[in-house]
Amino acid sequence: MATRGRPRTFDPDVALRQALDVFWERGYEGTSLSDLAEAMGIRSASIYAYFGSKEDLFRQVMSLYGATAGEPPRRALRDGATARDAIHAMLRATADQITHPEHPHYCMLILAAPTGAVENHAVRQFLADGRRRIYDEIRDRLAADVPPARLDAIARYYTTVVQGLSLQARDGATRPELETVITCAMSAWEAL
Repeated sequence: MATRGRPRTFDPDVALRQALDVFWERGYEGTSLSDLAEAMGIRSASIYAYFGSKEDLFRQVMSLYGATAGEPPRRALRDGATARDAIHAMLRATADQITHPEHPHYCMLILAAPTGAVENHAVRQFLADGRRRIYDEIRDRLAADVPPARLDAIARYYTTVVQGLSLQARDGATRPELETVITCAMSAWEAL
């Protein structure tokens, strides 16, 4: 059977990584389809044909982001010997990721969210769901070592610290400055 259309002339994995770079730098609303086409080295029609809409592409980018930059903090949370060790390692891995010299200094899941356009409600909701999953992962990890009466509050606290680290990094906080925040957050462990 004959194939229709021209053969693909780009590597989808490379193009997706290039889209990641653009979305990470500019956020969802700050990125246009022409920005993506230029960065990916393909035409807008090819983006639609292979990746779908801008929103579809963004969702694929966020999946890639979660599997790459988002994985070290999640792995640290999973691998800690105790809940306290896991939280401490997760915060440190987060700070490492959001201050990495080769990437924008913030977490995409936290700060790539659109803030105003009504038509982007689905993207805002998608990112909010991802942030809620962070809370759920933290809560699940804490469940073995934290009294049930305090579980939700402690999980919410450390989720807020993770998100706050991203805001601080976006505003210029250095890795050593973030370490001071982590030290304070961990000193609160016993009181919590």
